[in-house]
Amino acid sequence: MNPIKITDTSLRDGHQSLWATRMTTSDMLPILGKIDEVGYHSLEVWGGATFDVCIRYLNEDPWERLRTIRGIVKKTPLQMLLRGQSLVGYTHYPDDIVEKFVEKAALNGIDIFRVFDALNDVRNLEVPLKAIKATGKHAQASVVYTISPVHTLNHFVDTALRLRDMGADSICIKDMAGLLSPYVAYDLVKLLKANLDVPIQLHTHYIGGLAMAALIKAAEAGVDIIDTASVPMAFGSSQPPVETIVRALQDSERDTGLDLHKLFEIANHFEQLRKHKGFERGVTRISDMRVFEHQVPGGMISNLMSQMEEQKASDRIDEVLEEIPRVRQDLGYPPLVTPTSQIIGIQAVLNVLMGERYKLCPGEVKDYVRGLYGKPPAPIKEEIRRKIIGDEQVVTVRPADLLDPMWEKARQESAHYARSEEDILTYALFPQVALKYFAWRESKGHQDIPQIQTHDEVSAEPKKEEPRITRQPVNRVSNKASYRGDDEMNIDEIRELILLLDQTSISELEVQKNDYRLALRKNRASVNVPGETIPETSGSAPKQEVASSIVAGNLVEVTAPMVGTFYAAPSPDAPPYVQVGDKVQAGQTLCIVEAMKLMNEIKAETDGVVTDIMVDNAQPVEYGQVLMLIEKL
Repeated sequence: MNPIKITDTSLRDGHQSLWATRMTTSDMLPILGKIDEVGYHSLEVWGGATFDVCIRYLNEDPWERLRTIRGIVKKTPLQMLLRGQSLVGYTHYPDDIVEKFVEKAALNGIDIFRVFDALNDVRNLEVPLKAIKATGKHAQASVVYTISPVHTLNHFVDTALRLRDMGADSICIKDMAGLLSPYVAYDLVKLLKANLDVPIQLHTHYIGGLAMAALIKAAEAGVDIIDTASVPMAFGSSQPPVETIVRALQDSERDTGLDLHKLFEIANHFEQLRKHKGFERGVTRISDMRVFEHQVPGGMISNLMSQMEEQKASDRIDEVLEEIPRVRQDLGYPPLVTPTSQIIGIQAVLNVLMGERYKLCPGEVKDYVRGLYGKPPAPIKEEIRRKIIGDEQVVTVRPADLLDPMWEKARQESAHYARSEEDILTYALFPQVALKYFAWRESKGHQDIPQIQTHDEVSAEPKKEEPRITRQPVNRVSNKASYRGDDEMNIDEIRELILLLDQTSISELEVQKNDYRLALRKNRASVNVPGETIPETSGSAPKQEVASSIVAGNLVEVTAPMVGTFYAAPSPDAPPYVQVGDKVQAGQTLCIVEAMKLMNEIKAETDGVVTDIMVDNAQPVEYGQVLMLIEKL
């Protein structure tokens, strides 16, 4: 067999898994030249959460980061992770945005696109693969690995064959939760090598400790390429260390040929960076090893535990971990990777905290059941489907067929802020966050980026038998600002639920037809005495002051259901949802509160007239803060 090739993930998944994706471009610059000299098959440097984190937390242009790396790394191909029709976001985007994004990523330096769909629904990879092939770059399609009654070795091989027939230049086994055991890795690679004539790559995570052995057995089976990270960013929920793999394969027929001395020089740079910035080292915890039972990826587990501790509900974490496999079975055994890991996880949390399964269902769960994320690997249980969405029709077409083209709209809305087509894409993917970044960039007096001529947008006609849906480019899945990996979830939105668990009126929550956030807002009016504080109880609910929903007379307070950012309009150039003096009806959208990448529409709970708007646009708001006043009619 030939020497095995290695993709280094340190500049993307390594620091995303362990350091909350907080490595800056300036942190990378001093070592890029040495990394380029190692002889890696490729460097994973972009995609996943890196794009979002750059503009949201680091005040960096992700496109400029890519161009900078490309300017220094001349020998080694650059690789990115593309979430299929979701690109680098958390919802499906229209085809014209997908095609334009891939085009620009290729022009700015990406050589290899690794693309995946959380459900292994190959329909969601059709347009991304075609777009990649149109650029002439390498299209690597992923088979998302998981364990369930329907996820057999033949299922993975059949999926890989379909992806190969769709134009994939190589196939990646994407084991995001570290579930792939050594002997299964051997058998799966053997089957794929016997049935496909394209290279096979293995991506796994250390999490429960199986990854080292899985890579060695995969190497014995003939896998062509494997993923590793520099040791300061290895272990734990990240990849195995490259140094160990290189030493393990030395003097074998799969010898990587990489120079350990060079690798340790690079590791020393990252180790000093880790110490200087206080980044954590990858470790394997007992809770991480329980992935073999619940299949929840390590980053998601860590974030879930910290959030439960903050909410003083950490004593119920075991109940949540036991509930997750049950929810996953109910909903058709989706692999637990972004965004399905968040969807399944948040529903399990709600089932446990409410004491009744599916009594509350987030909008993301409803959309999943409606088919808006794609086709689940197995049918959703009929009684569960009815409980969540009733008699609503389930989408059977490719979800993106229902989306209107967005490029021209995004171009017009961002005209006053965007300096390039890349900026327009940034706005299309993360509109509100992008505007904050653009404002910061302007305030810093950055030099203008050369204007790039706009090409004709690409549009896709939806199938006539399905209604077209116009969506704002918002994020459908929440993530905590301190997230620690590609597969994480946020439960800040459960804060009020925990407070309500000990309230006798919890049974009065309206949960069948309404989004759970609306139900919570309605419940506040029924359980709280105006101006009073909910006393601390012997349960898991923390002591916390809850804002009153109704004030004297006919005035109704519209309060923030969570900590976040207030937006008066769906997009910067759109008119505000409401202004002082406007008449509104119950259920009408009043504003948006963005919290952890989720744009939450705040709706009127009564007919009335807006008498006061008490928050400025784009202003941070606290839980329970009054946003506006409505006088009931």
